Amino acid sequence: MPKWLDNAVFYEIYPQSFKDSNGDGIGDFKGIISKLDYIKELGCNALWINPCFKSPFGDAGYDVEDYMTVAPRYGTNQDLCDLFDEAHKRGMHVLLDLVPGHTSVEHKWFKESMKAEKNEFTDRYIWSDSIWEGTAPMDCIRGISDRDGSAAVNFFSSQPALNYGYFKPERPWQQSMDSDGACATIEAMKDVMRFWLSAGCDGFRVDMAGSLVKNDNENSDGTVALWQKFRAFLDEEFPQAAMVSEWGEPDKSLRGGFHMDFLLHFGPSHYNDLFRCEEPYFSSRGKGDISQFISKYKENYEKTEGKGLICIPSGNHDMDRMRRNLDPEEMKIAFAFLLTMPGAPFIYYGDEIGMRYVEGLTSVEGGYGRTGSRSPMQWNDSVNAGFSATKAEDLYISLDSSADRPTAEKEMNDENSLRSEVKKLIAFRQQHTALQSKAGIKFVTESGYPLVYERENDDEKLLVIVNASAEKAEFEYKDKLGEILYINGGEVAQNGETVQISGQTAAVVKIGG
Repeated sequence: MPKWLDNAVFYEIYPQSFKDSNGDGIGDFKGIISKLDYIKELGCNALWINPCFKSPFGDAGYDVEDYMTVAPRYGTNQDLCDLFDEAHKRGMHVLLDLVPGHTSVEHKWFKESMKAEKNEFTDRYIWSDSIWEGTAPMDCIRGISDRDGSAAVNFFSSQPALNYGYFKPERPWQQSMDSDGACATIEAMKDVMRFWLSAGCDGFRVDMAGSLVKNDNENSDGTVALWQKFRAFLDEEFPQAAMVSEWGEPDKSLRGGFHMDFLLHFGPSHYNDLFRCEEPYFSSRGKGDISQFISKYKENYEKTEGKGLICIPSGNHDMDRMRRNLDPEEMKIAFAFLLTMPGAPFIYYGDEIGMRYVEGLTSVEGGYGRTGSRSPMQWNDSVNAGFSATKAEDLYISLDSSADRPTAEKEMNDENSLRSEVKKLIAFRQQHTALQSKAGIKFVTESGYPLVYERENDDEKLLVIVNASAEKAEFEYKDKLGEILYINGGEVAQNGETVQISGQTAAVVKIGG
């Protein structure tokens, strides 16, 4: 694993909404470069940039038209290389968002695959052999070309699925994983990785990494084997390339050669129980339930053989902002949790200042209900919150129009703000290796309030106590507590084997000594 991942704290940038440098209402690379010092000052030392390649933008760039050309609205390939360079000068690393499972219908590969005459791209995608037969259980595109057949799609109807083969082919047109078509797709994706890693990219966050091989078994053996091929390629040519998967099953993704795995907001993780449900665990009402999340986390942690490389994000472009369900004081306690757990933390741009979910926006680029989480970053109280010099009506996505909307400038000037607390927590994490990515975790409590867990490595052993409830809480703990190294909120006191903690308080305490 690249050494820099040990203490990485990521900042996710949705490029069209971060900073507009040329006044067209859309964020761009030069805008990101101009704000790298802001991100570094916060304490983040790594970036994840959402898709930035040429695209018709039917799905926010996840519908790629050309993997090796950046979208002109963001700048040029050289601008992106400049971003890599400027990040590296500041000791920061950059992951690009790689979408290997599908392209746009506008990609030249797909246009060639639609032709009736056989060519090198005929089998680059998944096609049935008759227009009358679909590609169940996936949706499909029909009747769009002279080629007889239906093309499988992933998710949106404008995203034809690339062909990595079927683990168990059941129809004549379903190719095996070692077919010429599937192997050609693998080589083409290696070329994409090779291109950007050679240009200065430090690795990839891989979109829906567990979905590539079709008709896979319950252990995802086919997809794991596929990623092991990519792992062998990277080990040979780019051993320092970091790979983070959007998979949600770390036992599979780490076996496939990924370094870390994202906890997904859908599926069995119970991630939404933390911040995004009717009664979130981190609400001060104290009615939330974290037990199922802990149970699933422990199950995954054990499957990773104690590596614990499970990334828990504050949010991302696909889910409601944390602020929709929690106020800034509650978010401080939530960040105390996020920044003291194993794996690399991921902070979604604006979450550090408590940006709100913007209600009632018309869908932009296939965002639909997600569009409210993709509004422009709020930098200051100038025109368009400092995001863009264009007219407000020309902004690509509308701003939060609230008179009291938070801004980075106001948050930075307030030592008691949410951002100031997040900055303090990141610095604290970096001072203690026992709180970083690979150090061990053992839960002391697994339900109710407070949430308590030990973090330990060869250097030290720490106890993290997080009481999101407004009410005082207590738990039983046999070891003697030592120095309180971090606290936000009230007090922590030990009486014999009972530890009490004030309401809405988070603390990290030395164990013993």
